[in-house]
Amino acid sequence: MLIDQLKKIVGSKGWTTDPAELESYVTEWRGQVRGATPIVVAPADTGEVAAIVRLCAAQDVAIVPQGGNTGMCAGAVPDDSGNQVVLSLSRMNCIRNVDAVNFSMEVEAGCILEKIQKAAKKFDRYFALSLGAEGSCQIGGNLATNAGGVNVLRYGTARAQVLGLEVVLADGTIIDSLRSLRKDTAGYDLKQLFIGSEGTLGIITAATLKLFPDPGEMSTALLALRSSGDAVRLLAHLQSALPNGIEAFELVSDFVFGLVKKHIPNSTMPFSESAPWYVLLETATGGEPEILENILASAVDAVLIIDAVIAKNSSEAARLWRLRHSISEAERAEGASLKHDISVPISAMEEFLRRGDELITRLAPNGQLVAFGHVGDGNLHYNVILPTEMNDGAQLTDAIYALATELGGSFSAEHGIGQTKRDYLTRYRSQAEVELMRTLKRAIDPGNILNPGKVI
Repeated sequence: MLIDQLKKIVGSKGWTTDPAELESYVTEWRGQVRGATPIVVAPADTGEVAAIVRLCAAQDVAIVPQGGNTGMCAGAVPDDSGNQVVLSLSRMNCIRNVDAVNFSMEVEAGCILEKIQKAAKKFDRYFALSLGAEGSCQIGGNLATNAGGVNVLRYGTARAQVLGLEVVLADGTIIDSLRSLRKDTAGYDLKQLFIGSEGTLGIITAATLKLFPDPGEMSTALLALRSSGDAVRLLAHLQSALPNGIEAFELVSDFVFGLVKKHIPNSTMPFSESAPWYVLLETATGGEPEILENILASAVDAVLIIDAVIAKNSSEAARLWRLRHSISEAERAEGASLKHDISVPISAMEEFLRRGDELITRLAPNGQLVAFGHVGDGNLHYNVILPTEMNDGAQLTDAIYALATELGGSFSAEHGIGQTKRDYLTRYRSQAEVELMRTLKRAIDPGNILNPGKVI
């Protein structure tokens, strides 16, 4: 029997069939999608992952790889058939090696992102990926979804942080390409197939990550703005004044911070009067905050910002970042909303926001916009809380995605496709692109056992 064989592979500590324990594995983080599974297996090493895959492949049983299950598109939960096995990478959580001289580290897929950041810090190194869920998300899931986060502006997405991967294929073959080279042109760059594939082409079990010099003391500031358009112009101003020094540039509406104050205890804004928009800015200034003070003073003179608060120490900076990182939790507490993880060229951001407001006014006149995001890299979370009388926002979502596409953008910037955006992939990617994706899937996973029903 399959279940007994799976239990034997992972041992007594590596499985559960308890319905109460299964619940968190089969439910999407927001609680909007729920599946079913007969068992969750948590292998202790890559060999056990390969054995599980070989067993399931032989019996034509699908596998759903899962990291921290913090995704937004239901890409890591099983369907509701009750026939898919959930494979949790949570026990594979070791940092295998830190090579400070080579600015690299080798980690297992189940490592919590925050653990990796702290391990790099011990060697005076910096791992650049940073997300609101970094205390619970796992690096394997981050890579499988090509996660973005707050530092993309300077360092790029998760894809840019990877030097090598270890992956288990659909037949149980282990691909070990954990090289730590910056330059290697020997054939295809195979690791890029699996980064962003959401576990549909292979199961990432370990990675060699790129580290950077520790940027040292940061300067963090919250800026009050009159309009979203000022944010775009402010970014250009800052990039000219502080080349390569901007670590994060986050745009948040006043309404969104209002949700944080409403639902997150001990959340307060540092301004006596509210403004329509805010930017949370983090810069590498080498411990000289007066550099940022002077730049922001020039931004006031240029009528780009209304007011600014610069954190005096790390505790104040943490409080400002808590406001930003609590947005998803506050939004979930407020209730269901339409989620739109879009990106457009930075130069088109102001037009998107203006025309998006027009769409909401026309298609959901009593809807409430929840807008925030990593505007420095063109990514905006353009979410809408629908009025109670509207039970279907499909027309509005279609219009928002069409607008982003018209302006040269994408309907999925950093959350991936998962289950919830599959139809949009075939609508907004060319037939040739989609068919090539399907060709790759058929070639690498002919039995369609790896995370079926996701992406394509």
